[in-house]
Amino acid sequence: MAGKNQSQSRRLFTLPRYLLGRLYLFAAVLTGDCLLLASVPRDTSIFGILAPFGIVAFAVFLGLGHPLLKTLREEIPFNRLWFGIHILLVVSIYAMYVAAPRDPRYLRYAPAAHIFATIVLVLGVALLALSCLPLRSWLKTLRVTNPLWLVAAVAGVLAACLRHPLQAFWGSSLGGHGGFLQVLAFRSVHALLRVFLPNVIVDPSTFVIGTQRFAVFIEEECSGLEGLGLVLVFTLVWLWYFRKESRFPQAFLLVPCAMAFVWMLNIVRICAIILIGNAGAPDIAMVGFHSQAGWIAFTAVALGFSMATRKLSWVRSVPAYAGGAVGSLAGGSVTTEVSRAREVSGESPATAAYLVPFLAILAASFFSRAASGYFEWLYPLRFLAAAIAIWHFRGEYKKLDWRFGWLAPATGVAIFLVWIAPEWWTKDHTVSSLGTALAALTPTARVAWIAFRVAAASITVPIAEELAFRGYLTRRIIAREFELVPFTGLTLLSVGLSSVVFGVMHGQHWFVGILAGLAYAAVLKWRGRIGDAIVAHATSNLLLAAWVLMRGDWVQW
Repeated sequence: MAGKNQSQSRRLFTLPRYLLGRLYLFAAVLTGDCLLLASVPRDTSIFGILAPFGIVAFAVFLGLGHPLLKTLREEIPFNRLWFGIHILLVVSIYAMYVAAPRDPRYLRYAPAAHIFATIVLVLGVALLALSCLPLRSWLKTLRVTNPLWLVAAVAGVLAACLRHPLQAFWGSSLGGHGGFLQVLAFRSVHALLRVFLPNVIVDPSTFVIGTQRFAVFIEEECSGLEGLGLVLVFTLVWLWYFRKESRFPQAFLLVPCAMAFVWMLNIVRICAIILIGNAGAPDIAMVGFHSQAGWIAFTAVALGFSMATRKLSWVRSVPAYAGGAVGSLAGGSVTTEVSRAREVSGESPATAAYLVPFLAILAASFFSRAASGYFEWLYPLRFLAAAIAIWHFRGEYKKLDWRFGWLAPATGVAIFLVWIAPEWWTKDHTVSSLGTALAALTPTARVAWIAFRVAAASITVPIAEELAFRGYLTRRIIAREFELVPFTGLTLLSVGLSSVVFGVMHGQHWFVGILAGLAYAAVLKWRGRIGDAIVAHATSNLLLAAWVLMRGDWVQW
């Protein structure tokens, strides 16, 4: 009996051996890293910019690929040495920030220290990934789950892009101070907090709640609208994506359930912040837990919803996965595994060639902004990332028609004129810090940065965005096998929807962005050649670059 109990005890502490468990282990350790580094008594923001993208992308990837990933049962080795080095690097970064001098004389060294810490952290995350899965297993996982990981990446990008617009909407006059959700959140927190704390301080007029030691102001942004909006978008997109595998209207009942859960978790989050602060850890409460708990709650609800739609018999109309023999990451037929991945996702194998360059630009922008501070000195990474992706898929692009006619540059000129028209009408030249930052560089560095900026605007960005929005999205709205849809067969609905998405991606220039999307799509549909759309886009961007450089209108960049 003693030997059996010892064997069971050892088994309880055994690391996950298969792919799905290792992915969960990687996410769990990385979450611990985030919470540790976010708890330092200063705003490091190392993980902050990647949190929405990473969390949502991981949740969608596991939700979509769970049936397939669960069947891959080949044991995978765990590299304890690299895992130990990862722990050492993360702890070293934490110690560096904690021990850093607070004297204002050392503030000038803070940007360089932050860049160094970011580089070390990236290395640590890479070692963590390789300790959980060897590089060969990562590559085969991406190949087997293609294009599931692309769908997850797109979902992550949308989450990152929607975060600030949703907050801005809630902070507008429509939500006003004292809005319904803010009052409801305040009262709910008060009711739950009284269960744990006997003496709760409450001020309904200012929405302040807490204790003598620690209190918080429940702002509009804390009232749960952002979480409700993200969950609503996620659940509706999920149900649309799996509309053939779901039973309606039963499946719609899960949407309000998911929104109710994320609302309750937001109340629990606020109460936890107060309890942690009252316990003597205000920095952890307001910096670490406050910034991460919301996305953790969204991830939990998203995973729960995805599992419910795939497992509940009264929601699922057909089996989510059905197949014969199961392959493995270490061997077996990759072709068989890829076909199963397509069966689960239903996506075309050509998806990667159209989306990867655009996703490469977005990924590079996340890193360059995080490491560059106010001036994005690592902007050349965007150009290099897109160029590498385009070169990788050059064989797929040979199937496209890259020719163009006179209408393409003419359309580009028209869009440029529409873009700068407000400058002529208002004569309001907004001041931008970009010009000052460039002036502070050496002549060589300034010329190099501008050269990469112009090259990206006129070469890689037009190719990547036209492939993603006009080449993929406009046709994907029509059919899953989008590459079989001719460009001349684009519909008004597909052009309109893709142009709206394209415009939203341009932030405050969203209206002109929509017009540009419509124009580029019209040129593409008229001739049926991707070359026309790319040249029109490149012409607009090149003329805008010339405008910025000649007039010093840096705000356009």
